[in-house]
Amino acid sequence: MFDVIILAGGLGTRLRSVVDDLPKCMAAVCGKPFLYYLLTYLKAYEVGKVVLSLGYLGEKVIEWVDRIAVQYSFYIDYTKEESPLGTGGAIKLALAKTNGKTVCVLNGDSFFDVDLNVMMKNHLDSEMQLSLALKPMNNFERYGNVILGADGKIKNFEEKQFCKQGQINGGIYMINYGTELLSNLPDKFSFEKDILQTCAKQHNINGFISDNYFIDIGIPEDYLKANADFINLFESR
Repeated sequence: MFDVIILAGGLGTRLRSVVDDLPKCMAAVCGKPFLYYLLTYLKAYEVGKVVLSLGYLGEKVIEWVDRIAVQYSFYIDYTKEESPLGTGGAIKLALAKTNGKTVCVLNGDSFFDVDLNVMMKNHLDSEMQLSLALKPMNNFERYGNVILGADGKIKNFEEKQFCKQGQINGGIYMINYGTELLSNLPDKFSFEKDILQTCAKQHNINGFISDNYFIDIGIPEDYLKANADFINLFESR
């Protein structure tokens, strides 16, 4: 059993043309908040607690979750940023409410259909403090390319530019509970810049490749694609 943090404090600025004034995780996909699909995805695993890291309009998330929480076997808790803490600060704040040896972190505006049991085993076998799920992709420029070594450790995070073939950060992390990675950092920092890039230089991030379904609803085109895809993707879940 493991706990999960969902980073659900995004503003959804780029979605304003197609979505009302809501946190990105509450954007309606096939008539239900995007967060519904992340929680449904987690039902397949032995999750003890889900901690929602909230920010902008977090009360709207809490109001919705309080109505539907009874259908899930795991407990749902919250943290609320009084002012933006960055992705690193949000994770650090939420970790204080989790238990267990390893905590899984998900982005609240993307869905990557990774087998979390397999990723967890891979993470524990690697004996690394941090693992990152990677999605292979062709002909992309919206995301940075992640360079993985033959030993399974991440070597570098390249800047966003056109890439014919590579792999992107899929937005799922396994972090050892009580890890020293975050202990010496301030309350406000960027997980991507201050943790991932720094650790990549030290060759101590484990990379886990999965070619399963991935979508990030951060732009209108992919938000509309999710509305088409999720009808079949979640039909039997």
